Amino acid sequence: MVCAVWAVSGVREYDGPRLSRGDVIDLEVTGVAHGGICVGRYEGQVVFVRHTLPGERVRARITDAPAHARFVRADTEAVMRPVPERVSPPCPYAGVCGGCDWQHVSMDGQRALKAAVVREQLTRLGGEDPQRWMDLVVEPIPGDVDGLGWRTRMRFSVDGQGRAGLHGFRAHEVVPIDTCLIAAPGIRDLQVTRRDWPGHREVTAVAPAASTPVAIPDAKPGIVKVREIADQRVWRLDATSFWQVHPGAPDALISAVRAAIQPRGGDHILDLYAGVGLFAGALAEDVGEAGLIEAVESDLVAVRGARRNLHDFPQVRIHAGSVDRWLGRQEIGHCDAVVLDPPRTGAGKRVMASIMQLRPRAIAYVACDPAALARDIATAKRAGWRLSAVRAFDAFPMTHHVECVALLEPSDV
Repeated sequence: MVCAVWAVSGVREYDGPRLSRGDVIDLEVTGVAHGGICVGRYEGQVVFVRHTLPGERVRARITDAPAHARFVRADTEAVMRPVPERVSPPCPYAGVCGGCDWQHVSMDGQRALKAAVVREQLTRLGGEDPQRWMDLVVEPIPGDVDGLGWRTRMRFSVDGQGRAGLHGFRAHEVVPIDTCLIAAPGIRDLQVTRRDWPGHREVTAVAPAASTPVAIPDAKPGIVKVREIADQRVWRLDATSFWQVHPGAPDALISAVRAAIQPRGGDHILDLYAGVGLFAGALAEDVGEAGLIEAVESDLVAVRGARRNLHDFPQVRIHAGSVDRWLGRQEIGHCDAVVLDPPRTGAGKRVMASIMQLRPRAIAYVACDPAALARDIATAKRAGWRLSAVRAFDAFPMTHHVECVALLEPSDV
């Protein structure tokens, strides 16, 4: 499978024959694009199409034809020439439910597609040499075998009849399902989709590592606490707080961050967008009581969880507030390393600039979106930093999502 990669943004204007919604076309699929879709051209028109693979020839139906005509969207109806990476989707709802993009692709094929997308984002948005990251691979999370049964946190929507299900692709309607194959066994045991939920809008299901699975209708903070395990430590947190959904992801990311910044005794480390304090807690023993870790988080529920979990580490200080404002009003002057785990939109120019002014020896950037990561890498490079290493992890099998840990260092190191 040749993984040529296309970018959804920046597609040029098209002035040829117009395709309309409902049209059926035969299409040569030439590449993959960020977002779980593939791409080809029909008489010069760019077509982003789902449920296919690069190298295939498919019959596709146009599902969206925007007025700007720069591209159209389509869905595969028949595969006339499959590639070897194509498999039969294990889930009967594949193609109907919007949650999984790559159920029709072998596990090796999925990871090759994700690696191609990461490389393309680093090149197009991050300004990296196209050849530099050709050997980058997406690593499986330890313990993952077939890409199923891993999701320990799910949010089901409830329709007007009180039935729980999942949303369709780019749609608001609720798709009733029997079971979700990527759901962890503990979530399947809750049988959320086989119970009635009249009067509720959604159900949050959590299968924690060290406490009983729970289903919470219209979940709000403070209702249920759960216990997780990471770095050989038990974490007690609100069921609504953020936690990695793959059970092996916390330890994999901790290991990658630790390898990137190589914490030392006495280090002053910033843990930005700290959540419940996962990285701060993991690095606390590395810096020792002579060190200092400052964890910054704006979500007050997560802050309470961090204080609960890290109260036995005097070297950890937890700050409630937005990262950009906290950095803007500090008089730190310098720190030794930074762990940066921003939301999907990325850290942004202002936060990146404030971090680089502190002259750390290393920034470990944890990213769930390679495009946002690449944009922030470009910001750092313009300020005299370099991208020294990148690792990518398949923390979301069967979907297009991928988790990355990037190491940024000053160019003069």
